[in-house]
Amino acid sequence: MRIAAQRKALVTGGGSGFGRLIAHRLHAAGAAVTVVDVDADGAAEVAGELGDRALGVTADVRSPEEMARAVRTTVERFGGLDTLVVSAGVFHIGSLESTTEQDWDRTLGVNLKGAFITVQAAAAPLRSSGRGRIVTIGSDCGRRGFARQVPYTASKFGLIGLTESVAAELAPDGVTANCVCPVGVPTTGMGQEVLDWKVRQAGETPEAIMKATARTNPLGRNASEDDVADAVLFLLSEQAGFLTGVTLDVDGGAHLGTVPGTR
Repeated sequence: MRIAAQRKALVTGGGSGFGRLIAHRLHAAGAAVTVVDVDADGAAEVAGELGDRALGVTADVRSPEEMARAVRTTVERFGGLDTLVVSAGVFHIGSLESTTEQDWDRTLGVNLKGAFITVQAAAAPLRSSGRGRIVTIGSDCGRRGFARQVPYTASKFGLIGLTESVAAELAPDGVTANCVCPVGVPTTGMGQEVLDWKVRQAGETPEAIMKATARTNPLGRNASEDDVADAVLFLLSEQAGFLTGVTLDVDGGAHLGTVPGTR
């Protein structure tokens, strides 16, 4: 994959998980990268790992003021912004009855409102760059409903709609916007949270749960952080310049249907 020379990128949630790996991959491809995270230590650590052409910024994606500052700082430091990866996210799992208004507000606030605020803050420099790229990180929960994941699923369905609308609005200025929807990745913090919940529910070991999950995937294995980063880097690459408004399932075929009554 060929990433355009000297891209100027901002990655939210860049202090951990997918965001961290994507920040590293972009930087290795020659991009200048702003690592944005609500965790100041995480943002600073990743920026330190990257070294030159990297900046760590502490910001809450739910805050218009903080995200405007993150974008402004990026433009001032790197001379522009043409690449945005929206990776900041939180997870909630629990029954419909046990989910509180606070659970709902936090999940939708970070995953959906935060994505809107981030894209809105970055829109002007992305438009003026003439080569803007946006990739949002969704989930298989944005493609179909799952029990005990009501706020999270709602936020990820909304994120796909947000991405498509942004793609339509920014296309005249040459900006593409696409969404990547991975299945659970057990090595991320969120993936570990889900794995821990499954262990408590099933009374099995983490290893047994992971093996069972791999067996039920059509391709016979669990997803990795590299699988997701590869998809994101493709959508940021020159080869994907005519793709916009696309939702890409990174799930090993988990979305495929089965014939009822068969195994």
